[in-house]
Amino acid sequence: MSKQILVVDDEADVRTFLEAVLKKGGYDTVTATDGAEALKAVRDNKPDLVILDLQMPTKTGTDFYRQLSKDKAMSDIPIIVVSGLSGRHLAIRKPVAVFDKPINPDEFLEAVAKVFSDQ
Repeated sequence: MSKQILVVDDEADVRTFLEAVLKKGGYDTVTATDGAEALKAVRDNKPDLVILDLQMPTKTGTDFYRQLSKDKAMSDIPIIVVSGLSGRHLAIRKPVAVFDKPINPDEFLEAVAKVFSDQ
């Protein structure tokens, strides 16, 4: 069974790019445009990994993470941060990886594969 990954980013081109890279790597994807949609997607789908942008409208990635980490059923979902925001490594406690935009697809897939090999 393929691992399911939630991609959360307000930029359509970034979501499309990350989806294509992940699908090429053999993963199933679900997307959300902000933290509010992401919370619903996590509850509906219980993904194996979340790829998270930090700066988004409505509910930021940091807001999403705070709510996610308070829910015992979902707090163990690993997170990879993908953001151009400075200080991004400090916004989420213990992300499994942090990437600058634009993303190197090979390095990104390596980090995703490592998440699942460590489980």
